[in-house]
Amino acid sequence: MRVRTIFHVDMDAFYTSVEQRDHPEIRGKPVVVGADPQEGRGRGVVAAASYEARRFGVFSAMPIGRAYRLCPHAYFLRGDMRKYQRVSSSVMDILHSYSDLVEPLSIDEAFIDMSAICVPEKGRSLAEEVRDHIRREVNLTASVGVAPNKFLAKIASDIDKPDGLVVVSEGEELSFLGPLPVERLWGVGPKTAERLHALGYRRIEDLWSVSEGGLPMGKHGDHILNLAKGKDSRSVVPARSAKSIGHETTFLEDTNDAEVIRNTVLALSEAVAVRLRRQEVRGRRVTLKFRDEDFVTETRARTLPQATDDAKRIFDIAMQLLSQVEGKSHRVRLLGVSLSKLDRPEQVEQLSLFEAPHDDKADRLSRAKDQLEERFGKGSLRRASLLDAKGFERET
Repeated sequence: MRVRTIFHVDMDAFYTSVEQRDHPEIRGKPVVVGADPQEGRGRGVVAAASYEARRFGVFSAMPIGRAYRLCPHAYFLRGDMRKYQRVSSSVMDILHSYSDLVEPLSIDEAFIDMSAICVPEKGRSLAEEVRDHIRREVNLTASVGVAPNKFLAKIASDIDKPDGLVVVSEGEELSFLGPLPVERLWGVGPKTAERLHALGYRRIEDLWSVSEGGLPMGKHGDHILNLAKGKDSRSVVPARSAKSIGHETTFLEDTNDAEVIRNTVLALSEAVAVRLRRQEVRGRRVTLKFRDEDFVTETRARTLPQATDDAKRIFDIAMQLLSQVEGKSHRVRLLGVSLSKLDRPEQVEQLSLFEAPHDDKADRLSRAKDQLEERFGKGSLRRASLLDAKGFERET
């Protein structure tokens, strides 16, 4: 069974962090978003509390009057949902730039399936890039959990907040879960936790000796036992159809090495092609993204007469686009390749008089490569030019 790589990205104290970002005078101070506290007489609830306010015992869903009594010197704001939604959309767009399999859970968190890009133990550098990307684009911090499934990724993102990054590699599931309290398991609320405590189960590892059907809770009990052993087979379900499929990479050091640049574009083209085939789509518009050492970003694009999912075709067009970049003489910091104007292969398309028809032989070769990697793992079959590719901080 192929090992999956699931990210859970959780924005840190989202509403209050947006307010602190936009109002420098309240940065580092207790902030509460919610109803008017009316000096402790308010009847609403807390929508969000900054980490500074949480130190005084203020938390989400708490009566606003109690929050005021706990921390009367906090800044109490009514909040702006339209603004939060705009920021959330920007964050989700960033996540979609890494994978087409993004499942938002709420306005400030989402799962991402990164299996087409890397294995969990290689996910740290990619997760760091995602966090840096969010910080750079929206000036907010996010905590990320990386694991072989959704349940583990969700717990991992919460272990080291704020601005945390925790990776659970294959084989580490039990050592990661074991010491944690049973309350960390999904579906274990206060009442269920009380029942488990009464049975002598306080830590997750206490449940490992229980056989199937051994908890007097029916199917819910078996569900808890599976989670306690780190088992979760649920897929990441995207909330919207991808309008484009692409990937980008940031170099650890800015470079003008032609071989490194070429191999990077080739590896990115390969990664995009794999994702296209897994989504059973082809793209007609190739876009190259180039960011230089001064953070100046250029994009070049070309629309093809026929849609493609062939890595060689994508690579050839991307290299042509790279030659058109005005700043190509500068050191490069980031490169990206993406395809848009996506079509299903079964859609009828008009053949071009000037372009070669779709290469069925290349198509069969690409799919055979996908099948081999599905069976033997990513990287089991690689292009010779990428065997010693320099300059990569992650698999693509």
